[in-house]
Amino acid sequence: MSKLKILAAGDFHSDTSLAKKLAEQADKENVSLVILNGDIVEEDRIQGIIGPFVEKKKRVFMVPGNHETIATTDFLAEMYNITNLHGYAVRYKDVGIFGCGGADVGLTQLTDDELFETLKKGFERIKDAPKKIMVTHIHPADSMMEKFSHFVKGSKGLTRAIKEFQPDILICGHVHEAEGIEEKIGKTRVLNVGKKGKIIEI
Repeated sequence: MSKLKILAAGDFHSDTSLAKKLAEQADKENVSLVILNGDIVEEDRIQGIIGPFVEKKKRVFMVPGNHETIATTDFLAEMYNITNLHGYAVRYKDVGIFGCGGADVGLTQLTDDELFETLKKGFERIKDAPKKIMVTHIHPADSMMEKFSHFVKGSKGLTRAIKEFQPDILICGHVHEAEGIEEKIGKTRVLNVGKKGKIIEI
């Protein structure tokens, strides 16, 4: 079975030059999918961020962060024909991808229970997929990533979801200081992809 190649990135807060650079990387690396895990845009600056990926004919999945609303993410999804993974799931070949945006602060605020239930809704749709990727904006509580910041807390609901759903990979971000950090929680590879992005093969 051939591996699926993905470019995952987040936390670039309407930086159009970064969006162009990442889109070029996605093209050069010949990835099948682009996953954007929130804080992609600021509410007053949504132009020029998704377009570069669409121009390179990449299939894009996205969740909102705490700097954009679910409504803005839905608007971008409709405008550019991309997929909002918040509370949703898709299956691409033998990989199930499900997600939940937001954090405990900002424009898309969720409690731990809401975050868990939103992920569960997506997981139920793809639980039979041989491989699974979970996508969130926030990082897990009680993780190495959480220790990188004294004020950006992780989510206990997310930690519970990792333990119960055991995805192969969790793509997250939110805590900028932990960008690029990778750790294992149970059998799950947890990746803080950040604005530089990360190429993932599964």
